[in-house]
Amino acid sequence: QPAKPVAGKDYQALDQRAAVEAPAGKIEVVEFFSYMCPHCNAFESTFDAWAKKAPKHVFIRRAPVHFLPNAPVLQRMYFALEAMGLLDKLHVALFTAIHTDHRNFNTANAASDWVGAQGVNSAKFLEQYNSFTTATKVTRATQLTNAYRVDGVPAIGVAGRFLTEGTAKGLQVVDALVADIKAGR
Repeated sequence: QPAKPVAGKDYQALDQRAAVEAPAGKIEVVEFFSYMCPHCNAFESTFDAWAKKAPKHVFIRRAPVHFLPNAPVLQRMYFALEAMGLLDKLHVALFTAIHTDHRNFNTANAASDWVGAQGVNSAKFLEQYNSFTTATKVTRATQLTNAYRVDGVPAIGVAGRFLTEGTAKGLQVVDALVADIKAGR
């Protein structure tokens, strides 16, 4: 078994708790990422595999960060695709479009054109992309990123209390923190 994670070395404890959206009885785990980040692209399959095996008492969500190039467009894309129920189909495809196909998503039209090419109704996508709900979610993701004091991605937040790196080792830290929280420690 891995050694017990150490605060200040393996993870950071937040000075002030960040807001959580997890239902009662669940422990929230947040993946902070950017579609533009090559490390996030490489980590995505590892995080996805971990998420599929996470215990039922873990509530997982993702927060696209605001501090890398094209962030506003990519944040809106993420939340529009989420609202349309298309993340399972297009989340990884969007990483591929950027890192393999070298697509540039610097405008809503570029986003809409790509989504349309994936067989999605572009008008409905733009409706979600430009919606108040999407704008609100972008603002909340930015606030959450700031509350966790994320300065690099990928990163993982736990229960509004802890932040660790987005790596395989970081996921071991998450497992240990979740177990401690579940046990009331």
